[in-house]
Amino acid sequence: MIDQITVAADALRNADSVVAIGHIGPDGDALGSMLALAAAARGAGKAAYATFGEPFVVGKQFGFLDTSDLVSPKDVPEAIDVVVVVDTGVPSRLGSALPIAERAATLIVVDHHLSQEEDFGDIKVIDVTAGAAAQIVYLLIKETGWSVTPDIATALYTGVVTDTGRFQYQATSPEVHRIAAELLEAGVSPPVVGQRIYEQAPFGYLHVAGEVLRRSELDLEHKVVWSVLYQDDLTQAGLRYEEADGLIDLVRLAEESDVACLLRELDDGHFKGSLRSRGRVDVSEIAARFGGGGHHNAAGFVAEGTPQSIMAAIAGAIG
Repeated sequence: MIDQITVAADALRNADSVVAIGHIGPDGDALGSMLALAAAARGAGKAAYATFGEPFVVGKQFGFLDTSDLVSPKDVPEAIDVVVVVDTGVPSRLGSALPIAERAATLIVVDHHLSQEEDFGDIKVIDVTAGAAAQIVYLLIKETGWSVTPDIATALYTGVVTDTGRFQYQATSPEVHRIAAELLEAGVSPPVVGQRIYEQAPFGYLHVAGEVLRRSELDLEHKVVWSVLYQDDLTQAGLRYEEADGLIDLVRLAEESDVACLLRELDDGHFKGSLRSRGRVDVSEIAARFGGGGHHNAAGFVAEGTPQSIMAAIAGAIG
């Protein structure tokens, strides 16, 4: 990966225009990575943009981040020297932003997931041992020699904190903590990040959480706990879809379970599944059966069917 970072950094330094793209419905890692890279490129004198595919909505919990470089995919200029796709190596996960990547003179993929499309990207900077894509983006920015301002450090720290589960997931290595320390030295305020992401939510969130927990079921045979979030739950509580991202962390608390799953109903009747594992089961393999992907202990997918049929397939995959 070190050699690829050098190649990628050379491409970025030689570019006049740079676009950073995250996956649809960006989490803290995708959003923080794309914002940090775009801001660093702009600080180096490049024409720089960050974007992601529709629905083009940023969760309110990320309101503390500097989004001045964030534009809708339709507002990205036609001619771009370098596009950097962050936190995914799967083209379909870019949605309406995919044409931007396809027309780039040079396409760089920066990711830490196992699931990758082999021919996607001219330069690949992949480290599946990294705790977050933001960890790799930080190393890439350092390799270019670009400045890391407090806003850039905050975006990267957000990516690291969220994708390591506040430094408790298996990929939390000494290197992760060293990078976090350097980001803190660059001007991050941990209380701002922690409170906005983990300690604030609209009052309606409490009602939605209550409904999701009330529906939860425990499959003792397969050691799976699961529940469902319906569109009506959000409508009645006055919540937006992205404001319910943290519910999987409530469902997964059941100590009898090895695997947790939250199924969230989408507008088209499909369900988006979030999977978590305590380590025995590789949930990325389960997600892959539905066309999704992720990590050993955290993965996601989109599936058609009833919640019961989807969970039956998951139980069958666990065996």
